[in-house]
Amino acid sequence: MVNFVGAGCGAADLITLRGKKLLEQADVIIYAGSLVNPELLQYARADCEIHNSAKLTLEQIIDLIVQAEEEHKMTVRLHTGDPSIYGAIREQMDELEKREIPYETCPGVSAAFGAAASLNLEFTLPDVSQSLIITRMAGKTPVPEKESIESFAAHGATMAIYLSAGMLDELSKRLIAGGYRKDTPAAIVYKASWPGEKSYQCTVEELADTAKKYGITKTAIILVGDVISHGRYQRSCLYDPFFTTEYRKGIDPS
Repeated sequence: MVNFVGAGCGAADLITLRGKKLLEQADVIIYAGSLVNPELLQYARADCEIHNSAKLTLEQIIDLIVQAEEEHKMTVRLHTGDPSIYGAIREQMDELEKREIPYETCPGVSAAFGAAASLNLEFTLPDVSQSLIITRMAGKTPVPEKESIESFAAHGATMAIYLSAGMLDELSKRLIAGGYRKDTPAAIVYKASWPGEKSYQCTVEELADTAKKYGITKTAIILVGDVISHGRYQRSCLYDPFFTTEYRKGIDPS
C-alpha cells in the first residue's frame, strides 16, 4: 500500500493528523528532500527505511515502491504542500496502477494558504475578489497557451503564483499587460511557515526590485490582488444582522 501524503508548506506541525499518523506507521518513506521540512522525518519509526527523492528519477522511485510491496511494507510518498498542486503525482499513480499497487492520498496545506496565514489574508473579500487563481510561469515545465499569465490577469482576481520567484521581472510585465494596475498590491512570501519565513508587501510593478533587494530567487510564492491591502471590501452577508440564513432570522429593517 502506498500513501501519498501532503507534508504541508513547511512547519512540521502543519501536517495533518492523518499525515502524521501515516508517517508513524510507515515502513518506507520516500520524501521530496528539496522542499520537505526534514523535521517531519522525526515522526518516522526508528526502523523505517527513508529515501530522499531529490536525486531519484520516476523509475527509481517506482522501483523502491515495488520492492516495498514485494516485502509487504507500507510506503509513504511524502510531497511538499498538498500533493495535488505541482506534485507530479499523476505519473506515479499511473505507474502504480499498471502494477496493480493500491494507493491513497492524504491532503496537505499548500504554500498559498501558508502564505495567506503569514500575512493574515482573506483571499476572497466581498466586492473585491471571490476567486483565487493558482498558477505558475512557464519554465522547464511548459504552461498551456490558454493559461497564460496575461489571460488570468485579465480577471483581476486574486492570484497565487508558484515556482516563479526567479522570473519576477517578466512576471511583473505580463501581469500588467494582462490587466493588473501597476500599483496593484502584491506580496512575496519566502518559505511560508518555515522558521526562516520572510514576507514582503509591494506592488506588481515592484516585484522584481523587492526580490532583488532581499535576495529572494526561489522557494517563494507570489500573491497578487487588491485583497492584500484589504481595503474597500464589503461586509459579508454571513454575519449581517439583517441577513436571514438557514440558522438565523435576520432583523426586519422596517
